[in-house]
Amino acid sequence: MPLEDIIKPDGVLCNATARSKKHCLEIMSELLVRSHPDIASQAIFKCLNDRERLGCTGLDRGAAFPHCRIAGIDSASAALIKLSEPVDFDAYDGDPVDLIIGMIVPTELDESHFADINLITQILADEDLRARMRGATSSKELYNALINGAKALPPESSQETRAS
Repeated sequence: MPLEDIIKPDGVLCNATARSKKHCLEIMSELLVRSHPDIASQAIFKCLNDRERLGCTGLDRGAAFPHCRIAGIDSASAALIKLSEPVDFDAYDGDPVDLIIGMIVPTELDESHFADINLITQILADEDLRARMRGATSSKELYNALINGAKALPPESSQETRAS
């Protein structure tokens, strides 16, 4: 699925303030519910929090990828937060996190959902793309940096190549 179908402009928040990892997950839940208004943000928060208890989703280099399975949806949805000040996310490298892409996927995953998950991990692993997102000063600029940066990823990282 194209990234523009997974993350919508209203699912991006630039220069957010969060007190903790838990607060980040609360903010993320509010963003993710915009794509699925029939699902309560509290349900998404509970699933994200439960998933986080299984193992930290904080990645290296100041990025995190909280994600979970949600009943009642048939496609992946994601949201992006850039924090004004990083928070401790229990990342393996010990660095605080300022870029968070959260994702909800259906309870039953197929190859397209795995491709969507892989795309997000590729985005967060790309140093240049992380730098572009960190340089954004508005939600619109952050969204454009994400979408344009993802299009510039090497062909083997593009979703269309992986899905074929």
